[in-house]
Amino acid sequence: MCGINGILHLQSKRTVDERVLIKMRDALEHRGPDDKGLFIDKNIGLGHRRLSILDVSTAGHQPFLSDDERFIMVYNGEIYNFKDFYPELKSNGFDIKTTSDTEVLLKLFQLHGLKMLHRLNGMFAFAIWDKLEKKLIVVRDRMGVKPLYYSFYNESFYFASEQKALFTAGVPLKLADEGLEEYVFNRFVAGENTLYQNVKKVLPGHIMTIHESGKVNTEKWWDLKSEIQNQPKIENPAEWFRETFDDSIKLRMVSDVPVGVLLSGGLDSSSILASLYRQNYKDIETFNIGFKEEEHNESHLAKMIAEKLDYRFHTMQLENTSLFDNLLKSTYFQDEPIMHLNEPHLLAISQLAKPTVKVLLSGEGADELMGGYVRYKPLQFPSLLSSIAAIGSLDVFSKKPRYEKLVRYAQIKKNADLVLFNGSNIFPNDIEETFGIHTLPKNEYRNQIYEEAKSLYPNNLQRQALYFDQHTYLCSLLDRNDRCTMGASIECREPFLDQRLITGLGSLEDKWLFTGKKGKFILKAAMQDRLPKAILKFKKVGLSAPWGDYITKSPAFKDELEAFAKSDLFQTPYFEHIKIKKLVENLQKGDVRMIPYIMPLFMMHIWMKVYANRF
Repeated sequence: MCGINGILHLQSKRTVDERVLIKMRDALEHRGPDDKGLFIDKNIGLGHRRLSILDVSTAGHQPFLSDDERFIMVYNGEIYNFKDFYPELKSNGFDIKTTSDTEVLLKLFQLHGLKMLHRLNGMFAFAIWDKLEKKLIVVRDRMGVKPLYYSFYNESFYFASEQKALFTAGVPLKLADEGLEEYVFNRFVAGENTLYQNVKKVLPGHIMTIHESGKVNTEKWWDLKSEIQNQPKIENPAEWFRETFDDSIKLRMVSDVPVGVLLSGGLDSSSILASLYRQNYKDIETFNIGFKEEEHNESHLAKMIAEKLDYRFHTMQLENTSLFDNLLKSTYFQDEPIMHLNEPHLLAISQLAKPTVKVLLSGEGADELMGGYVRYKPLQFPSLLSSIAAIGSLDVFSKKPRYEKLVRYAQIKKNADLVLFNGSNIFPNDIEETFGIHTLPKNEYRNQIYEEAKSLYPNNLQRQALYFDQHTYLCSLLDRNDRCTMGASIECREPFLDQRLITGLGSLEDKWLFTGKKGKFILKAAMQDRLPKAILKFKKVGLSAPWGDYITKSPAFKDELEAFAKSDLFQTPYFEHIKIKKLVENLQKGDVRMIPYIMPLFMMHIWMKVYANRF
């Protein structure tokens, strides 16, 4: 796990400025405090910060050179099955000199080129410079667990694990109009675009090749739709899931440093812990964040399962000044306004874990793969939404935030929009009425993914929403996990995102996902003999936080809320029609319906304060 960055001057005899490359690299020090390296050869420069997980000796130093010195690689991530390739590499004349996956990755590339990607089980973003052909190859893993950003600027190609390194190199920090629109309507920017002008992501499952001449090729090396279509029929889904999940856990325990578990007490993280126990792993440390508000708290369940399985349990609460400080820090690490609203908590729990472990297992991905969100339920009977919209006009549900949100969601008429805005907290009608913003974002990438989902799962809005979220919402969650854990110099691994589980689950019948009130039927079926009923039947909470109370009642937030109500943000063209003082006053009076409107604006205000002016 590391931070990578680089510069390639195109069609140029300019030599890479070592000082700029070092500044880029060291902007990512939190991603790799254990080691640092540089490679510069005229117009190409590669930088690396290392968090040592496999082969913690100096043998794993990067940038990593091939034995013939033709290829130079910087790499972020883990190849969990790297030892499986030892016999093949040795039989082809390669001498294995380290116990790191970095060496295996580069030698596989030498042997097979990019065809080797399909055989990797892992998470990765890497860049390889080919000295002979004068081209830079950048690659990102199947689901985008590892981030990779780039910019073409000043006749050069810049890339890095985080946007801040690009801005440090001199790429201008400018908001993109379309990115801002997507942030307001959809909570985050999906696809290759970002909130910023001229800063893009390498898409998950994609390869970019940048030639010294300036020619650029992009190709998709892993396509979820075709993988699902080509998945053989699974005869015993519960047994298949249990065996594959256990193997995924076993692979993700490959480490030369201690591994712990992010344990919420919910079904997903508890299933990880139960699998570790079943496979006889000892001395596992678990880390939990609790809330004093009962409706947000699962700590009692987390403690119960940890003690039952004889694993050590650590918990904490985050409030007042500590919460505010972590909000500022997590906004810096995130590079964009935070949108999941639990980033400060995840950063804090990672900091709690840091003295004890270097790797954390997370339950991320389970909801998007197996239908775990309540918001998928209305899509099972879309015709009923019009009836709900009519009932809503009688103000029956106004006191219950979840039902009030459902009534607002029911105003959406088109099936495509029901999928596109399913993960939003406020919807186009709300934004028009409350913010005075009438123009919807173009959402080209989201529409493209929706068309793929529709062709794969015709007339099935629930499955379309899952496929859609796997390419959009899940990517934002993975980015959040990476930024918050790496902010504490910890690696995060997601066992549910093994490619065998992703494609296999995508091929199953609906009943294995949506049966029952809370979805994830296959996970419950697979874990029913491993987990207590208290966890199997507990109402889903997730890592949610009472932000309405935080910003109106916490002393640490009082002054910030006053500053927010007067923020320059509301003098800018896009936000000028928002009557922010009225929204804040309503929230202060206890109107919780204001929270989904205020929070993205409040987080944008925080981002302007702590991030935008740094570059």
